[in-house]
Amino acid sequence: MLKNCRLFSCFPQDTIYNYLIIQNPKSKIQVTYPVIPQILELATPIAKQLGLEVVEIVFQTNRRPPVLRVDIRHPNRDTGLDDCEQMSRALEEILDTSDVIPGAYVLEISSPGTSRELVNDREFIAFKGFNIIVKTEPPYESRKEWRGQLQRRDETAIHINQKGRTIIIPRECIVSVHLDG
Repeated sequence: MLKNCRLFSCFPQDTIYNYLIIQNPKSKIQVTYPVIPQILELATPIAKQLGLEVVEIVFQTNRRPPVLRVDIRHPNRDTGLDDCEQMSRALEEILDTSDVIPGAYVLEISSPGTSRELVNDREFIAFKGFNIIVKTEPPYESRKEWRGQLQRRDETAIHINQKGRTIIIPRECIVSVHLDG
């Protein structure tokens, strides 16, 4: 059964490769789930046509019927109920005709929300300029929590702007990064 599923991305030479990692907390096994890239191939052009971006796809097969959750966002404004509804209708029609998911399933379209945790490169690029909260352990420069505007993330650090000053927080001491609602 899949319980902890998350879509991750990597960006070699301007190409985005997406895959779903299925983690079993007891055995620490990670497996690629093959249906996610197919769903992403169907969802991305639909989202683009509607002026949206696909942020995350999670397929929860531990539920009956299974649940396919697609998180979307509008790059220039808050994502609204109309955006979710339009994406749902368009994607449902394509998924039903493509038969990528055999049998019954529940399709959920939602926006990531303001308390969303940022995990992969794609998310850090998509939310550049947004206010974030960075939690560190051990404390970095005597602080466990940093707030600021996301500038970027690289191989060694997260760069935030605090009142015009750039703060560079090493990745090895970062516990989590969330959007600051």
